[in-house]
Amino acid sequence: MAKILIAEDEESVRNLVIRVLEMHGHEVTAVVNGSEALEALSQHSFDLLLTDIVMPIVDGIALALKASRDYPDLRILMMTGYAEQKRRAHNLDVLIHDVLMKPFTIEDLATAVKQTLNAVTP
Repeated sequence: MAKILIAEDEESVRNLVIRVLEMHGHEVTAVVNGSEALEALSQHSFDLLLTDIVMPIVDGIALALKASRDYPDLRILMMTGYAEQKRRAHNLDVLIHDVLMKPFTIEDLATAVKQTLNAVTP
C-alpha cells in the first residue's frame, strides 16, 4: 500500500492513527512535530503526509508549505481539533487535499486517507 508519514504531537492520537493505517496495510512512520517530519521527508520517500495543524516547533501549516514546495508529488492531509485552524488550512486548498476534524472515527480516518491517496493531482 502507501508509505505514510504522520506528524502528530498528541501521543494517543498518534498511536491510534498508526494502528488504523497499519491495519489497512500502510507502511507508517510517525514523528511528534513538524521539524522531525521535515527531517524524515529529507531521508525517505512518502506517498502521504498526514499532519496535525497545531504542533510545537514547526506547525502543520508551515510543514505543509515547505513539504509541498520541496516534494510536489507528496499528498498532504491535515487534521485539527480547532475550527479556526481548519479555516486557516483551507487557505492552502491548492497544496492540501483536505482537513480532517478531531475527534474523528476510525472510518473517517480510513476514508480520508483513501480519498487523498486516490485523488487526481492537477
